[in-house]
Amino acid sequence: MSDAQKVDYEFLLRSNLERVFSERDASKRAAAVAELFVAEPVMYEPDNVVIGRAAISDVAGKLLEQFGPTFSFAASAPAVGHHGMGTLRWQAGPKDGPVTVTGTDVAEIENGKISRLWVLLDPPTT
Repeated sequence: MSDAQKVDYEFLLRSNLERVFSERDASKRAAAVAELFVAEPVMYEPDNVVIGRAAISDVAGKLLEQFGPTFSFAASAPAVGHHGMGTLRWQAGPKDGPVTVTGTDVAEIENGKISRLWVLLDPPTT
């Protein structure tokens, strides 16, 4: 079986969205990062480069704090990928409010874990 067939892009990218970027409990978030990411991952945000598992977990926690107690991320389409590269479209906003941001995560996968993650934000629609 080839490497492309072994990688569960849906599991990795959806778990990152739900168990890292929507998880408010810091210890659960750190455990998810350890499970999903290589030892020294790199995340590329539009205005920042984040290096390491702890730093990625911290960024996720600060985002959740900044946007309020019901803010979360949700997949808006199934993940797709092959040959070590996967993408997942997502949206985010308060639980009962409007979607406030949409985007796409693009991940490089090595040995079944996320090694590099690009967070691409869609331009505002207004």
